[in-house]
Amino acid sequence: MTLNVAVQMDPLDRINIAGDSTFALMLEAQARGHALWHYLPDDLTYRDGRVTARAQRITRVQRVIGDHYALGDSALLDLATDVDTVLMRQDPPFDLAYITATHLLEMVHPRTLVVNNPAEVRNAPEKLFVTRFHDLMPETMITRSLADTEAFRREFGEIVIKPLYGNAGTAVFHVGKNDPNLSALVEVFTTMGREPFMVQRFMPEVSAGDKRIVLVDGKATGAINRLPKAGEIRSNLAAGGKADQTVLTGRELEICERIGPELASRGLLFVGIDVINGFMTEINVTSPTGIVAIDRFNGTNTPALIWDAIEAKVAAAR
Repeated sequence: MTLNVAVQMDPLDRINIAGDSTFALMLEAQARGHALWHYLPDDLTYRDGRVTARAQRITRVQRVIGDHYALGDSALLDLATDVDTVLMRQDPPFDLAYITATHLLEMVHPRTLVVNNPAEVRNAPEKLFVTRFHDLMPETMITRSLADTEAFRREFGEIVIKPLYGNAGTAVFHVGKNDPNLSALVEVFTTMGREPFMVQRFMPEVSAGDKRIVLVDGKATGAINRLPKAGEIRSNLAAGGKADQTVLTGRELEICERIGPELASRGLLFVGIDVINGFMTEINVTSPTGIVAIDRFNGTNTPALIWDAIEAKVAAAR
């Protein structure tokens, strides 16, 4: 089966091909003979019931630094009729521009398969969707209240505060039992925006790693253990964390089995969850990463599993 694939993502010249999950997906798509098109979210246009994108044909991708892609002619693609699937892979922030893109892509899905389902991406921000499974999480609060945050710290001693719609470990703070900066930090969060922020019990076990587990169509396919660098609590690779090989524990498999059917039913085909010491902290659905490191350690081919699932869904809809 040959597919026309439109990839909605950030500029190709900015990606780190050594670890970029979208690039790995494009390499696998090319190996299967699929036609690839690239466009930016800004290239989306709605008019009179049609959603189009001014896209460029990707004529070649290869794992060669400085020469990792080649582009051909541009074309105005009708996303409902000219392509078989759209990969929604632009990086967060999950802001109004991101939300608008989900509304536009929802107009063509499922006639054109959008991965992940744009309506469910909109309904499942990473730090909010995970609260549906609160019994699998560490103690967590979402608030704008200083008084409630202070009470939470009194209860647990050490806490972590992070923006509700942040990404890549940005603005994540560890606040100790006697840290005098708590009120100032809450003031910064509440003055910078109207959104609540997230407060969680600090887990010192993060020093031993924060696992990124990838699920494809609701099934766990592999994981990496992300280790924070010295003096840090943030284990995100974008924040300087280091990936290490790991295996899934019984507790982690239990978490995946619990959330997997819900992810699959929502059309969240490619998902990455974060787990520290057996507690799930986030469910990442916007543009999950980690598959390159997982495959390097395990000798697996996660992009192939993702494309198998996409091809099966497109075939079933024809």
